[in-house]
Amino acid sequence: MPSHPDLPPERISLPGGTLHYTQAGRGATILLVHGSLCDYRYWRWQIPAMAETCRVIAPSLYGCWPDTGHHPQAAYAIDAHAASLMQLVRALGISDGIHVVGHSRGAQVALAFALSAPELCRSLTLADPGFRFDDELETAPFYTGAVEQLQAGRIDEALEEFVDTVNGANTWRKMVAWFKEMVRDNAMTLLSQIREANVAVAPADVADIRCPLLLVGGSQSPSKYGSRQDRLQQILPQAERVRIALSAHGMNLANPRAFNRAVLEFVQSCAAPVARA
Repeated sequence: MPSHPDLPPERISLPGGTLHYTQAGRGATILLVHGSLCDYRYWRWQIPAMAETCRVIAPSLYGCWPDTGHHPQAAYAIDAHAASLMQLVRALGISDGIHVVGHSRGAQVALAFALSAPELCRSLTLADPGFRFDDELETAPFYTGAVEQLQAGRIDEALEEFVDTVNGANTWRKMVAWFKEMVRDNAMTLLSQIREANVAVAPADVADIRCPLLLVGGSQSPSKYGSRQDRLQQILPQAERVRIALSAHGMNLANPRAFNRAVLEFVQSCAAPVARA
């Protein structure tokens, strides 16, 4: 599947390999971090709109289209993704920090970025994070069955099971062609993802976040995503929170205007660089 015409492809050589990304606009920098089964094309309704007032950078995480490679692979991991994004920001010479936006699994990558490089992070937006906290019991990944389907060669059945679980019954059947093609392009990443499915977040680490935090949820998202936001807001009561109406987990696609407005208003409220202790 080719890139969207408004998303010109770029690439950069980093210590961990070649990172593919797209960028547009000028001004305060927003870094968009996609979640499972996606790549930078996931942000097709965010990049042009946000680029009207900001510089927007959207990478495809290692192991994702257009350079999927063979899975499972070690480079497809939360910490490796966060490290590559830090390298990208520094390589692009962005000295005044960035506003990091992560969705779903990308929210855990975004959080790892903020914790590892607080000097680079002017604000943090977590949209429907789904990670486990380290004081919670491990459970079998919800997509275990999808992985088994992939291993048996039943690609669309696996993707339907995954997508319907995170966004609601019959979502896959109703999705537009470009989304299905993107997800098919990244299907095998689940073989890597399941190897670190229970990587947990420490509440004590979250408490150390000093940059402004926005929590975004879909009004119809499965309850597990809301429970993550509830816990994050307990740890960081100063966090802002917004629900995107008429949407579930894929909130930025179902209601892009509301999602874009919420993120841009938050970024604009964080215009001044954050003082570091």
